[in-house]
Amino acid sequence: MIAGDSLVKATRLEPDALIEAADTWLGRHAKRARRAARLVRKGVDSPMETRLRLLIVLAGLPEPEVNFILRAPDGSWRRRFDLCYPGYRLIIEYDGRKHAFDQEQWSGDLTRREELDELEWRIIVVESSGIYADPLHTLLRVRTALQSRGVRVPKTFKLEWTRHFAIPV
Repeated sequence: MIAGDSLVKATRLEPDALIEAADTWLGRHAKRARRAARLVRKGVDSPMETRLRLLIVLAGLPEPEVNFILRAPDGSWRRRFDLCYPGYRLIIEYDGRKHAFDQEQWSGDLTRREELDELEWRIIVVESSGIYADPLHTLLRVRTALQSRGVRVPKTFKLEWTRHFAIPV
């Protein structure tokens, strides 16, 4: 799925073309290929964003929109977010090390967060540990945020996510 998102970003290939190719494949792992192709999305910027989106989706939470663009009142581009539930003003962002160690990036992030607060958007920032070390905590954070925004979410997560992510001990 990471390879699929990357392939779509690097080429002009549409996710539907991957789905069509997977649907015609009858060989080994055809079922897996079809499932993976249906999880590919256009516009994903990094493997970590793919991992975060898949964690959310495989756990049974609603799928967020990829690279949502928040526009100013005049329609101009204002901000873009990794993962978003626009109708609920909820943003899920993956922040790598650059966000902590690059002063310009850090300052921009702080300004963006203050701007979002003024617009009554909620932002959840996930670091690599929230994907690799404690994905369950990330799922709980996302589910709680969705609930606080009025989204009906399952009381328990689907177990499919545990096949792809480490379960904290």
